[in-house]
Amino acid sequence: MKILFVIPVYKPAYIYGGLMAVVYLLAESLVRNGHDVTVYTTTANGKEELNVKTGEEVLVDGVKVYYFKRYTKGNSHLSPGFWNKIYQTVTDFDVVHLHSWWSPAIVAAAAVCRLRGVKPILSPHGMFCDYILTTNNKVKKQILQNVVGKSLLKNTFLHVSTPMEWEESQLILKDKWEGAVISNLVELDNSKPPVRKEKNSVFTIGFISRIDPKKGLDILIQALSKVSFNYKLLVAGTGEEEYVNKLKNLAIECGNADKIEWVGWKDNVQKMKFYSEIDLFALTSHNENFAVVVIESLSVGTPVLLGKSVGLSSYVEEKQLGWITNINDINQVAIDLELVYQEVDKRKYIHENAPGIITRDFDKNFLTKQYTDYYKTLIPQ
Repeated sequence: MKILFVIPVYKPAYIYGGLMAVVYLLAESLVRNGHDVTVYTTTANGKEELNVKTGEEVLVDGVKVYYFKRYTKGNSHLSPGFWNKIYQTVTDFDVVHLHSWWSPAIVAAAAVCRLRGVKPILSPHGMFCDYILTTNNKVKKQILQNVVGKSLLKNTFLHVSTPMEWEESQLILKDKWEGAVISNLVELDNSKPPVRKEKNSVFTIGFISRIDPKKGLDILIQALSKVSFNYKLLVAGTGEEEYVNKLKNLAIECGNADKIEWVGWKDNVQKMKFYSEIDLFALTSHNENFAVVVIESLSVGTPVLLGKSVGLSSYVEEKQLGWITNINDINQVAIDLELVYQEVDKRKYIHENAPGIITRDFDKNFLTKQYTDYYKTLIPQ
């Protein structure tokens, strides 16, 4: 199949984290499975621009990538060259797959597809959850959605990575949105350390992600200040200095600043070692459509504590690979942390069984076949 991915950001713009990672992993796996994949993207790299050739094909790990200069920063990524290329060539592909939403770059791309008579797949990557809809430019999002968004979305097929995201997305349109639920691909092969580590002298909890209000790290800090057992919390990741300092001050107020270590950003090798050296991975996010970090942690046998609004919470609950908590009640989070600490046998079970379960359920070729089988159903016969 000849497949086009349209996304405002792409590697090596690693600053964008999970969104970009799941997209390039899928693109590269499709190529390895014999498909012709092209990516149209912009030079976005946070506040900077990627130092890449623009307007011409660049081969990136087997994927044909076209980078186009953007003329605005932030999340708008306005790029006439990007849209022009889509207009000129979008009908040349068997499947067109758009990634993300709300960025004018991708909304305009959806408009170009409709103008050219193409019905693409849209993966919103969590952009339709309540948290996203009600924070950061809420009024602008409502105007965009009501004026052009819903009309364009009707001309797309929906792809999401978890049942929770499916339910959230279905609320966007009045009529049922046709599509599929297929898990994101996760990189589990890069320098994965031995599954077992030496026992920690103090129960060690880890957080690894972008340090942002959405991630609910403040909830975890407050809940930990209420538990009865001794612990250490390792916070891996970076964020806006002002917000990080706010969290550090919160820890001082809660009286547990001495139990928290801010260990900074981890690369792909370092983060797998990080997971293997902690006793529990905790993610008390307000919303995550998927959360790759959950699968990474379980792949080395480290159990997880998740908020109910993490997309993979239902999977973790079904497979009995961790604990699910209600982040709206800090006392309940503290109670559940006590439960995790006490349930030694369950933690041992997860440690011994999670790696095999994750290896089976998130095999790249297995998931890639699900995508290609779905793509084939959308190609006119």
